[in-house]
Amino acid sequence: MNFTENSGLVKTWVNLVKGGTYTREQIPNLFNLREVVGGILDAEETA
Repeated sequence: MNFTENSGLVKTWVNLVKGGTYTREQIPNLFNLREVVGGILDAEETA
């Protein structure tokens, strides 16, 4: 299974990290979830 930027779980984790509920290190290492969420967060930080 691969997650994309449009996956509901990815969107949820992006919001949880942005809101301060969780840190990047707390994102589950589930398939490619951590990489996709991290990529979105990195892109938003550099934008």
